Amino acid sequence: MQISTELYEFVIRVVDDRVREIKVTREDFNALKQVVEELVQAQKKTEQRVEQLAQAQKKTETRLEELAQAQKKTEIRLEELAQAQKKTEIRLEELAQAQKKTEIRLEELAQAQKKTETRLEELAQAQKKTEQRVEQLAQAQKRTEEELCSLIREHAKTREMVAGLSDTVGYGLENQAYKALPRLLERDFDLKIKDRLARRYIIYEDGKEDEVNVYGWGMKNGKKILILGESEVKLSRKKLTRFLKRAERIKHYEGAKEILLLAITHMTHPKIEEYARQKGIKVYYSYEF
Repeated sequence: MQISTELYEFVIRVVDDRVREIKVTREDFNALKQVVEELVQAQKKTEQRVEQLAQAQKKTETRLEELAQAQKKTEIRLEELAQAQKKTEIRLEELAQAQKKTEIRLEELAQAQKKTETRLEELAQAQKKTEQRVEQLAQAQKRTEEELCSLIREHAKTREMVAGLSDTVGYGLENQAYKALPRLLERDFDLKIKDRLARRYIIYEDGKEDEVNVYGWGMKNGKKILILGESEVKLSRKKLTRFLKRAERIKHYEGAKEILLLAITHMTHPKIEEYARQKGIKVYYSYEF
């Protein structure tokens, strides 16, 4: 690398001035020449160092630009983080408020739970009393059932006795009828009994059966007439209706062309007697026998 023109001219002037001022020996000139050579080498090294410093400066400036860009990105990121932090703080505040409300609600629930437990305890006590009462009622029910069973047994006995008395009265009424009806039928219908009147079961081909209190045949003007009678201590519309259906089945089974229906009773209501008359049933009272 060469020294600059300005430096070279400066050195020449200095040398010329020095030569004029003093008498220069060859040794001095050589020494001066050596100094100049050293200055040239020093300048050369200085320029190399300057070039190195320029390269380093260029790298430094490039690095600084990179750092500036990174700093700009960092600042943008920091702004974003600041915004996110702000949102986070707002969210945290909302969560804090929600937590406060939750704690209040939990307190309310705790109070409600306490009341519920108190109520449950009261219900448990009430249930215990109820169970005790149920046990008492069960015992009372057991005693009642035992008494009821006893009454049922007594009632069954009473029914048997009543049924026996009813049968006795009914059979007694029928027995009186069997003796008196031949005379009454001859008087009222000019009907003569063939054989005798009696109780009878009619058994049909399908195995079903009907019971009739008064059964017999009579003759009038050479015609056979089927005589069927219902004997009841006290007549009712329902009993007469059942009797009519039964009589129709028996008439069909016996193949009778004519039938005389009778009702024998101790007493009945006038409306029932009128109903019997409308249905073609002759009513006889026990006091007529």
